[in-house]
Amino acid sequence: MSQQNGNELTRETIVAFLGDIFERCGDEEYLGEPVTMAQHMLQGATLAERNGLEEDIIVGALLHDIGHFTSEFGTFSMNDTEDRHHEEAGADVLSRFFPDVITDCVRYHVAAKRYLCATKPDYFKRLSDASIHSLNLQGGPMNDEEVREFEKNPNLKQIIQVRYLDEAGKQPDMETPDFWHFAPMVQRIVDRHLGV
Repeated sequence: MSQQNGNELTRETIVAFLGDIFERCGDEEYLGEPVTMAQHMLQGATLAERNGLEEDIIVGALLHDIGHFTSEFGTFSMNDTEDRHHEEAGADVLSRFFPDVITDCVRYHVAAKRYLCATKPDYFKRLSDASIHSLNLQGGPMNDEEVREFEKNPNLKQIIQVRYLDEAGKQPDMETPDFWHFAPMVQRIVDRHLGV
């Protein structure tokens, strides 16, 4: 499929567009981690599926980092000195086609890392060097006021689940299906959200 910009996408083309991103860009390095971008997102979705989690969590994990590919600011590197806001870029592309629970998992998975570092001190120990570097660029652990505000999100539970899958999806030797295994699930969520 040829590249499209977000304004040209439709219910019929969004899933193929996302699959095309996985195929064209998925082999890119993932922020200094031992996996590629596609492996990272596919691992999160696969772990969610294996654990019998709901489709919203599986698809949220699958797409949480899609903004690394759709951001006009490019992808993160360990040499960055400013955040690239990939979470906003990803949520902006998905928001026309997916319910709030999915777009919130994408938009707030960075905030969830900041939240967990503030509320669960042991969580910081799970972070890789790259994740710690990006945490520092993203504002560090939340302060008390930010924590209280974040806890008001009605999709907090799902956002946190996707965040844990984000940290788990960095295994260099894990086998996963490809994007197209999840594509029917992604399309079901789009169709259900758009009332088709």
